[in-house]
Amino acid sequence: MSNSPYIFDATADNFQEKVMDASATTPILVDVWADWCAPCKQLMPILQKLAEEYQGGFQLAKVNADEQQELTASLGVRSLPTVILVKDGQAVDGFNGALPESEIRKVLEKHVEAPAEDPYEKAQALWEAGDIEGALAILTEMNQKDPENLDVLIDLAQLKAEQGDLETAEQVLNSLPPEEKLQHKARQLAARVKFLKQSGELPPEAELVAKLEANPKDPEALHQLSLHKVLQEQNAEAMDLLIRLMQADGGYKDGIAKTTLVELFEKLGNNNPDVRTYRRKLYTLMH
Repeated sequence: MSNSPYIFDATADNFQEKVMDASATTPILVDVWADWCAPCKQLMPILQKLAEEYQGGFQLAKVNADEQQELTASLGVRSLPTVILVKDGQAVDGFNGALPESEIRKVLEKHVEAPAEDPYEKAQALWEAGDIEGALAILTEMNQKDPENLDVLIDLAQLKAEQGDLETAEQVLNSLPPEEKLQHKARQLAARVKFLKQSGELPPEAELVAKLEANPKDPEALHQLSLHKVLQEQNAEAMDLLIRLMQADGGYKDGIAKTTLVELFEKLGNNNPDVRTYRRKLYTLMH
């Protein structure tokens, strides 16, 4: 028996009430299956996933064909798995066999209202696709409805920083509770703002590359080029340049190479593979 409120075991005793009668208000997807049926085991996780995703848009009724032989026969099941969509007390659609998720969605879309899209997830998707304005509009609306949602607030500040509004981003950072400033997302934002502020007067990247070709140990060029790489999200290249700077002149600007590396580690998080690689390199260099 599933713990989900959207999934239940249907039997001959409860089928009339929980499937036929209940389908007057909520579509019921009846999945007839058996333990020995391999396609049933392929299909069931997909149906369960969709039931959770639709959040009550339909109910998933599981009928064990071996335990409910009379009910299975009354449903006219001739092969397993058999899936029947019941609406208003009538079988309105269905299929046999383990269809791919995309095909099952097509069946559901004809009869079941699609689940509402999570606005936060939509904003994240727009952000990843490069639509900063679209993400900003959604997050701004969410922030107005729930100003206490710190995840939304920090994301808003991050987007403002990306647009060059570092003052607003810093205001958000300063407004956070002390314990929240220690959280990963807040530390990421603080590091990003700092990198953006440092980048304000950077020479063109091509100029810095030319300087390093003339002098591969030029500390200023190594540092400034590393900041370019950070802002382009070329983090491995940035960390490599900072290691080179430490090797060339570890004391440059009071050890800014090490400081910047640590800030970059904070920004990316310990699970980032580049962080693990360059943390080891930093350790080796220090010891």
